[in-house]
Amino acid sequence: MITRRLQMFVLLAVGSVVAFGASATRAADTQVAVAANFTEPAKEIAAAFKASTGNTAVLSFGSSGQFYAQMSHGAPYEVFLSADADRPAAAEKEGLGVAGARFTYAVGRLVLYSRTPGLVDGAGAVLKGGKFAKLSIADPAAAPYGTAAVQTMTKLGVYAALKPKIVQGSSITQAYQFVDTGAAELGFVALSQVINVAGGSRWIVPAADHAPIDQQAILLKTGQDNAAAKAFLAFLKSPQAVAIIRKYGYEVR
Repeated sequence: MITRRLQMFVLLAVGSVVAFGASATRAADTQVAVAANFTEPAKEIAAAFKASTGNTAVLSFGSSGQFYAQMSHGAPYEVFLSADADRPAAAEKEGLGVAGARFTYAVGRLVLYSRTPGLVDGAGAVLKGGKFAKLSIADPAAAPYGTAAVQTMTKLGVYAALKPKIVQGSSITQAYQFVDTGAAELGFVALSQVINVAGGSRWIVPAADHAPIDQQAILLKTGQDNAAAKAFLAFLKSPQAVAIIRKYGYEVR
């Protein structure tokens, strides 16, 4: 009897270890480089992804240009959520990304924003008036939203006049911080950054005033054997993730 009970105990213990091991094997991490404008939706999507799959998306935030430079020098990111289409396309071309794994996950919107009520009008005429000391934008060389800001000012014919007043943030996050802290009276930021911010004044820049901000994702070669990396990109296309993306003012094609 004792021997039989011992055998049953051992079998139960082994079964528990096997079950735990299988569970641990299923749950995994993936390293995701995320464009700064997509910070808040990415956090929500990562939480939903973990709840749905048990996998963890470890998020890093910054400018798309900085991330691309880091990846080119061996940074161990497995998924890249860029603020543009150019860098994921370059990653695919240069062999950093998996061929055929690139897609547009969101289309961004640019906003001229100020904490001061009434400063920014509904047509962006404040830019022509120029009655402010500092205008913040993201660095056009590193952040697509900065490029869109320059394109918008150029189309309005005010870029040359405003250039001495421009302060550049290394990313769209820093561009927003300049406005939020009062270092600049107004600035070009992402709609996602201010969509839930009450007060102030803003102008949602017409999409026709700049090149489309197609934000693309790509599976990197470093993540091609990681099931969690592939699962995260698949989840990014799910109705649950799309609803979160739209909630922050992005368009989804």
